[in-house]
Amino acid sequence: MEISRDLYYSSLLFHHTRRLWRWLARIESGIFREDIDKQSITAPIYIAGIARSGSTILLEMLNQHPHLACHRYSDFPNFYTPYWNNWLHQRTLNTGGTPKERSHSDRILITRDSPEAIEEAIWMEFFPHCHSLETTQVLGAEGINKDFESFYREHIAKLLLVRNRKRYLTKGNYNLTRLGYIHKLFPDARFLMPVRHPVNHIASMMKQDRLFCEGLKNNPRSQAYLGWAGHFEFGPDKRFINLGNRKLTEDILERWAAGDMVEGWALHWKSLYEFALNQQKTDTNLSAATLLVRYEDLCNNSEATIEKILQHCLLPKELFEETAVKYSNSLTLPDYYQPSFSKNELGIIQDICGETAAHIGYGCF
Repeated sequence: MEISRDLYYSSLLFHHTRRLWRWLARIESGIFREDIDKQSITAPIYIAGIARSGSTILLEMLNQHPHLACHRYSDFPNFYTPYWNNWLHQRTLNTGGTPKERSHSDRILITRDSPEAIEEAIWMEFFPHCHSLETTQVLGAEGINKDFESFYREHIAKLLLVRNRKRYLTKGNYNLTRLGYIHKLFPDARFLMPVRHPVNHIASMMKQDRLFCEGLKNNPRSQAYLGWAGHFEFGPDKRFINLGNRKLTEDILERWAAGDMVEGWALHWKSLYEFALNQQKTDTNLSAATLLVRYEDLCNNSEATIEKILQHCLLPKELFEETAVKYSNSLTLPDYYQPSFSKNELGIIQDICGETAAHIGYGCF
C-alpha cells in the first residue's frame, strides 16, 4: 500500500495550511454567492454502513445516474474549494489515469476520477474530536455546529454547480452515527444502510485489516495520508466508533490488541448495527427515510434490489436502465476468498451477533 510522493506532499501541504484554505473557501463562496443561493439541495443521498458492507459498489453504481454528483478521489486533498478544483480538473488533460485495483484488493478498479468517500475530511475539519476514543461520536438532531453547517451546505451547492447535477450523493461509514443530525439538516435526505451477513462481513473486515496492517508496516507516509483523509477503519490505527459507551469501546480495542479478532470484530458489527436499528425504532421519520440494503440481495437478486434502491432514493429509473442491466448482470458475491472460521469461532459470532442479525433477516450461521 503506497501513496504517491506527489499525493503525500500535497496532502501534507493542505493539512498544514488549513486555515488559509478555509479562508479561500469563503472567498470562493463569495464569488459564486448568487449561484449558490439559487442552488437547491434536494433529497441528498447518504450511503452509511460499516466498511466492507457493499457501500463502494452502491456508490459506484449510483454515481452513474445522470442526476447525481459525488466526490471523487481527485477532490482530495483540496476539498475546500470544490468549484475551483473541479473547474481546473475539467480543463486539464488529466484523464484520471489507468484504472488499477484499489489497495483493498477487492476487484474494484479505480482512477483519480472514481467516486470516493471524501467528505469525512470536512467533518474532521469542523468536529476535531470526531475520531477521539474518549468522546461519543453520536450526533443527533440536537446537534448544532453553525460553522460546519454553513460550509457544508455551500460545499454541496458548489459541487452541484460545477458538475451541473441536480442532487448530491455521498458515502461515509462514520455517518452511521450522524444520521439524526444529517436528517435535521436535510429533512428530505434519503439514507441507504448497506449490511452483510456477519460471518462473511467479519471475515472480510479481518482480511482487510490484515492487508492494511501489513501494507502500512514501516510506511508512515501512507499512514499519515489515511489519517488526513479520515480512514480509521483498518490497519495499525484502527478505531471503534465511540457510541457513548466507554466500556464497550475499551472492550473492543482490548480484544483487537490481544489478537482476539473474531470476538472484537463481532462486537464491532453487533454494536454498530444494533445502534442503528434502535435509532430507527425511536425515530419513525428517520426510519422512513432509510433503506437497509443487504449485500447478498444486491448480488443475488440484483434487478429487484436496484429497482427498490432507485424507488427509495426517488431517482427516475428510465435514466438508469443501461446501468441497472449492467450491474444486474455483473454483481456477484466474492469468489476470491471464503471465510475459514472454526466451529468455535462461528459459535462466538452467533452468540454475539445472532440476535441483531435476526432482526435484519439473517438466519443460519
